[in-house]
Order: sequence, then structure tokens, then C-alpha cells
Amino acid sequence: MRSRVEAIRDMMRSRGWDAVVLTGTDPHVSEYSAPRWHQIEWVSGYTGEGELVITEDHAGLWTDTRYFIQAERQLQGTGIELHKTRVQDQVLIPEWLKTRFAGYDEVVIAVDGLGISATEVIEIRDTVGKDRTAIANVPDMLSFFWTDRPGYPQSPIITLGADTVGWSRKQKIVWIRKWLKDNGCDAILLTALDEIAWMLNVRGRDVAYNPVVMSYLLVASDTIQWFVRKGPIPENDNETEDSFYELTASGVNIQDYSDIGMALAGMIDDDYIKKIFIDPSSLNYDLYGILKENSLQDNVVTGKSPVALRKSVKNEVEIAGLREAHLEDGLAMERFLYWLETMIEAGEPLNEYECSVKLHEFRSRIEGFRGESFETISAYGPNAALPHYVTPENGSAELYANGLYLCDSGGQYLFGTTDITRTVPLGPCSQLEKEDYTLVLKGHIALSRIVFPKGTAGCQIDVMARAPLWNSKRNFGHGTGHGVGFYLNVHEGPQEIRQNFNRQAILPGMVTTDEPGIYREGRHGIRHENVLLCVDAGENDFGRWLRFEPLTLCHFDTSILVKELLDEEDIKWLNDYNERVFRTLSPRLPSEIATWLRQKTLPIIR
Repeated sequence: MRSRVEAIRDMMRSRGWDAVVLTGTDPHVSEYSAPRWHQIEWVSGYTGEGELVITEDHAGLWTDTRYFIQAERQLQGTGIELHKTRVQDQVLIPEWLKTRFAGYDEVVIAVDGLGISATEVIEIRDTVGKDRTAIANVPDMLSFFWTDRPGYPQSPIITLGADTVGWSRKQKIVWIRKWLKDNGCDAILLTALDEIAWMLNVRGRDVAYNPVVMSYLLVASDTIQWFVRKGPIPENDNETEDSFYELTASGVNIQDYSDIGMALAGMIDDDYIKKIFIDPSSLNYDLYGILKENSLQDNVVTGKSPVALRKSVKNEVEIAGLREAHLEDGLAMERFLYWLETMIEAGEPLNEYECSVKLHEFRSRIEGFRGESFETISAYGPNAALPHYVTPENGSAELYANGLYLCDSGGQYLFGTTDITRTVPLGPCSQLEKEDYTLVLKGHIALSRIVFPKGTAGCQIDVMARAPLWNSKRNFGHGTGHGVGFYLNVHEGPQEIRQNFNRQAILPGMVTTDEPGIYREGRHGIRHENVLLCVDAGENDFGRWLRFEPLTLCHFDTSILVKELLDEEDIKWLNDYNERVFRTLSPRLPSEIATWLRQKTLPIIR
């Protein structure tokens, strides 16, 4: 890895650059990317989320609390220093660069414009100093060294009907055109892959676990242009051929993915588009440069894409599909947990990877299953202390009849997306494990049963999940909840439940996770996660009220709870939830699993 950093430094010297900033994102600023854009991993060997800065005398990786343990292990011997974020006294990349080059009259910072957002580059430039900072845009910069770099992905494409997603493609186009008219714009360029998939009711597999298609979408008052990797359609891929035909018949003009820049420049030059709306947070810097070079300053209107919010509020058809998805997923989870306990009690040899394979097997039996919604985190004991632990196929940890096992997983179904974490005791647990387990579950329950006024943002209720831990001087470093797509990305916004200030209110129809945790390096990790649907809770003299309804259906193990740490309301919620799980799932489970689930969901009695 040191040689790759040095190769980048050689390029810097030859071209007069002072720094290189690399990210792990793709041309659509996606959270998860295809292998072609795993730049950080190729340079450093680090496989988590983060960003890399290389100067003549320093190489640094910036990442947050979820990845500290992993980063420290994977960066050993690389000469790359870990810079911690989401901690007190953090110094983020723009501020660090400003300090590092404080004495320079001019600073040249190189970026791969296809792999970094316009927002981030502008922030770096403005922080370091707009008048003294030059940005060198070098698309596909690493291709000079990365000779076996993977190509652009292209997977089969399907379309979904209104009977599955509620809104037809035509209805969505009518809506976005009205939004453009109301906001004085002629066109909108959508660059976020999940927003494009939602708008066109298309799904693909260009990014692992995310059913999206690498593309751009330009919607104007009288045209719809989808820039997508067409290429030759493989034999027997009738779904893609039919999808392209359907899209074309509905007025979508399909063009090649690589033509987006030329098309935008031509439209603006021809005065076809006077005002175009873009969201710079999902627009890569290279395309941003093309827009700026070929337009007047007032041609481009920037702001948050309206699609993100519209997509996050699920309609009745989507909610019905999500209920079905969580029902089917719950059945698979209970089968898995029964199998796991049976194997452990029988003393059968079992490791983390074998557990993830077995869970996949149970899910794959469900009609409409399209794969996992993210890579399953199957972690035993100390490995669970890594919130984003990657379960290795070879050499994964053996499971034994003691301590805690954590499984964070989810499924993609044609009718919805799931995300669930269960931490279960495999045998005797320490007092500390029992306390941590109970306090995390207490926080989960507190958030799940909250009633809150309409207009409340996720950052205002995050404390509900943390208070039981804070009261015992314990904490966790990640967010408490994220939005979940409908047969789309398992992580979506604009809502979130975390300490970071985000004005977005939690609205009826939004689907958000509830997943507090605790992580003790070298000991154990615990997380309890359900997916919650925001629903109406009535109105009175004080206004409109909202609450959460759990969509997830899978019991919580109560065998190691420290009951003294729970109050009566906690116990009532837990008893009611487990009873609902049993009554809903048991009729569809084999008799031996239903009998086992009955024992697992018996009421807690003080």
C-alpha cells in the first residue's frame, strides 16, 4: 500500500499538486458503490467508509466512530494516519487542509471529479481560501496506476407497476413537472441513483445490495431523457429489453450514459434550458464543472432534490408491501434463530459465516426475494464490537454456548426492503453483558413508544434511545435511525434519528430504523433494531400528534434481562410486542418452531 501512496505522490510532484483528496464514492455520490470506485480500499487496504488525503509528507484517512477499530487494524503498516470524526475536537478535511497550507500563497488540490461531490469540493475551496485555492479536476485519476480496475457495471433492468409501488411513472413525472413550474425552473437533473429508480419505477443491480441503475435523468417540461449504460443486451435478458421498450413507449428518451455532459452543454448553449435545478450534494464535481462552463451563473438553481422527501413518505400501496415484506422476513428470522439455538444446544460446530449463509437460505425461499439489502453482519463475541464488521468467508469465528451473538441483516423483496438486528445469548453471559443488553433494549423501547408533536425532527428524539445508556455513563457512536427505501436502498433520507442537527421532520408514512447499541472493544457488541412506521396519533388542543408502529416482526430474547433496570411501561411494551410477534407468525411456522417461539415470548413477570 505504501507503494501506491508513493505513486500518487510522484504524480503530484510532476503536476505541481499540493494535495490529493480521494473518496470511496461513485459519480452519483452514492453511499455504497460498485467495485470500480473502491478507491480508498485500493490505495490503503481499508474497506470501510472514509476519505483519504495525501500530501508530500502526510497520508491521512478520515472516518467516523463506526470504523475506528476496523481502520486502526487495517491501516497498520501502511503509513496512513487515522483521523477520527464525530468526536470532540474533530478536525475535518477542509479545516485540516487550511491549517496544513496556512503559509501558502497558492494551493493546488487535486480531486477525481467523478468520485467527489460538488458540495464537498466547494467547501474545501472556500475553507482553504477561494482566492488562493486551485482545484485540479482529474477524472478517473487512479486509472493511471490501477491497471486491473473494474469496469462500469451494467446489470439487467426491470420496471415496477403502480400495483407494486402505488404511483405510476406518469404520475411521478406530472408531479415533478408541477414542482418545476412552481419553482420557476425549466428542467431538473437527477443524479442520485435511488431517486432516478424511484422516478422511473425501474430497478437494477449495478451496485451490490442496492437495486439501482447507473444513470442520470433529465426531466424538462416536454422531454424526459434517461442517460443509462445501454450496451448490447445479453442473451435471454428479456426483462431489460422489455423495460427499455416500456420506458420508450411512455415517453422516456433513452440515451447513452456517457453523453450526459455533451447533452447538458448543448441544451444550455441552444437556450433550450434557461433554468436547470440540481442538487449539488449528489452531483459530481466533474459534471458540475460542465454545467458552470456552459451556462451563466443564474442558469443553475441549486437546492435539495424534492424527490428525496417525496420518496421517503410511503404511500398506502408501499406500506402494504412493506408489511408483507416484514412478515415474510420475520418468518425467516424465527426459523433462523430456532436453527441457531438448536445447533448450539446440540454442540454442533458452527461459525459466523455459516450462520450468514443459513439465514440467506431461509430468506431465499420467500417468493419475490431479490437478495440481501446489505452484507449480513454475523458477529460473535468481540467481533460484534465492530458496528460494521465484515464476516469473512474463511477464518470466521466459531460460535460457542456462551456470550452474545449479533446478526444485522435485511432482505430486498419485490414488495419491500427490511433491516433487522437481533443480539441473542448463546449461553451464560456476564453481568456486564446482561446490563448492556438490557439498557440498549430499554433505549430501543423508549424510542419505539414515544408520542411526539407533528414537526418534530429526528435529532430532537434521538435522546430517547440514549438516555438509559447515558444515565449509566454509556453511549454509542453511530446514529440511532435511518430511513429505509421501498425495494430500494436500505439507507435513505432525508430523515434520520441521530444527534447531528437535521431540520427534517419525521412525517406520517416515513419508515425509519430504531437501532441503539453499545460496543466494548475486545469484549462484545450489542444492537437491537426494528424498522418503524410513523403514523398519526390524533389531535387535541395542543396540535397533531404522531407515534411509531414497529413493522419488524421478530421476538426479543428476554432470558438475560436485568429486570430491575426496566420499569413497568418497558415490560408492558416488550410483553405486548413479543405477544404480537407470536400471534402473527406462529400460524405459519412449523409446530416445533411455533412451540419454541411460544416459550421465547412468554410474558416477563417481575
